[in-house]
Amino acid sequence: MKQKISVWILLILWGGLVLGCWFGPREAVSDAERRPLAQMPELTLDTLLDGSFMEDFESFSLDQFPMRDGFRKLKSLFHYYGLNQSDNNGIYLAEGSAAAQEYPLEESSLRHALERFAYIYDTYLKDSGGKIYSAVVPDKGYYLAEESGHLAMDYEALFSGMEEGMPWAEHIDLTDTLSAGDYYRTDTHWRQENLIPAAQRISQALGVAGPEAEDYTVTALDRPFYGVYYGQAALPMEPDSICLMENATLDGCTVYDYETGKTGDVYDESKLTSKDLYDVYLSGARALLTIENPNASTDRELVIFRDSFGSAMAPLLVGDYAKVTLVDLRYISGSLLGEYLEFDDQDVLFLFSTLVLNNSASLK
Repeated sequence: MKQKISVWILLILWGGLVLGCWFGPREAVSDAERRPLAQMPELTLDTLLDGSFMEDFESFSLDQFPMRDGFRKLKSLFHYYGLNQSDNNGIYLAEGSAAAQEYPLEESSLRHALERFAYIYDTYLKDSGGKIYSAVVPDKGYYLAEESGHLAMDYEALFSGMEEGMPWAEHIDLTDTLSAGDYYRTDTHWRQENLIPAAQRISQALGVAGPEAEDYTVTALDRPFYGVYYGQAALPMEPDSICLMENATLDGCTVYDYETGKTGDVYDESKLTSKDLYDVYLSGARALLTIENPNASTDRELVIFRDSFGSAMAPLLVGDYAKVTLVDLRYISGSLLGEYLEFDDQDVLFLFSTLVLNNSASLK
């Protein structure tokens, strides 16, 4: 009798999960994982015969499984704490912070990035008369991986490869201006309120005064920040808090977005309800932006070729520049820049993270 009851309970549970998968509400996007979820495939004779329906249905059933996030969390807790695995889904915890195992160094990816940068130099910068600089933003693994016993790329090989591959640029070392605590615990990015030493190092190389901590008011946003690692790890973690470095100079700046043709502020308040709160810095992912600073102490201009880490850093470099232009080569081809920008005696900074350099297929 007990066996029959157990079988019926299992059948009812299984049937409920199947019905929930087939007829329950379907999510288009996973907020936790920051990715679109598979949808119910079209059932036709052709898709049945070629096997694509069953293949796509498997992805659909996994993505739309009832209470999926809860089961993901249970699985992660079991693997991480029950089985004592060193990572979960490629994410590990160290010093109270989540980080991804970036391993190994992809030399072909670094070569691709250097080829893209060399094209920019040969096409626009070689005869522009401006000074050119490069700085690599280390990911958290640089500070956490070795001490916590996790795999990590050969960072020194990446740094030296960048320097050797860009002999036309003066290289700026940021590694000793940062620590693991200067990054969000649940995300890849660095905390703007902790970037004054790194911004001063860059400013010193550029030959400008640079920011001072006392010149800013630090404002914490009310909404908690759950970074990309929070969803990927599926482990219980306290959210981060995002802070903005504000002063009169930044209040007087205007930001022109070449994609929309609109002018806005350095900190985009419309992004306060965004799924990724980090987008509040310069509106998030944008191909081409120009920051105009009417209160600059000079008429100098700066062009920053950057990834998302530059969104938090650029506001701290504005002070002594009348214009700062940000170019994200993940969203605009280098061959198109001549249609929008004129390169003439500006300072130029290549500011890219190890994460992008080691996964550079997105650079156009």
